[in-house]
Amino acid sequence: MSNPSRLFRCGPSHPAPSHRAARAALAAAAVPIPAPRRVVGAAAALSLLAAPAMAHTGHADANGFLHGLAHPVLGPDHLAAMMAVGLWSGFVLPDRLWRGAAVFMAAMVAGGLLALAGVALPLVEPGILASVVVFGLILGFAGRGAGAVPVSLGLIAAFAVFHGHAHAAEATGSIAGYFAGFLAATALLHLAGIGLAQGVARLRHGAAVRRLTGIGIAAFGALLLAG
Repeated sequence: MSNPSRLFRCGPSHPAPSHRAARAALAAAAVPIPAPRRVVGAAAALSLLAAPAMAHTGHADANGFLHGLAHPVLGPDHLAAMMAVGLWSGFVLPDRLWRGAAVFMAAMVAGGLLALAGVALPLVEPGILASVVVFGLILGFAGRGAGAVPVSLGLIAAFAVFHGHAHAAEATGSIAGYFAGFLAATALLHLAGIGLAQGVARLRHGAAVRRLTGIGIAAFGALLLAG
């Protein structure tokens, strides 16, 4: 007598080759997004954080602490430059995170004092826009070598003078409060950039994200320069 299990067996115990192929296709469809796409996405996000499409706050409201606090945040040129310095510090100076921010803020104060003393600087606004390009390139390409860091810090200081001069030239009324406001905002933007950089640096493709972010910020600055 035949084995009953054989009578009710519908086919082989192993899946047919076509079934295995279908399963392989489904597994391939579930593969995560390739790394280059994630890198570009992360870089684009950082660039957008550093360069929002907002109008410059202008020269009208420059009185007191709150206006000083708002000016760097709402001005895309100032915001992109300061975030770039913070990002560069976080990526390149992990052991001395404060150096980029300290140099920028010290030079910005010096520029502000020049404006308050009545010392005019040529090409202040173009210098601010150019700083976005330069800081973006520093972020993307400047290394950690013994010569690269001092050169980068020197460029940061030189262009920060323009930012400080512009801030002080716009100040009216409570100048001390306005100075305190934009210094506080500048420090917070630097800290935000440092924090973002430290997080991205831990990623597998952190170096690529850094480079693409720098290129994005530099391109944004070039658009600002082109008007």
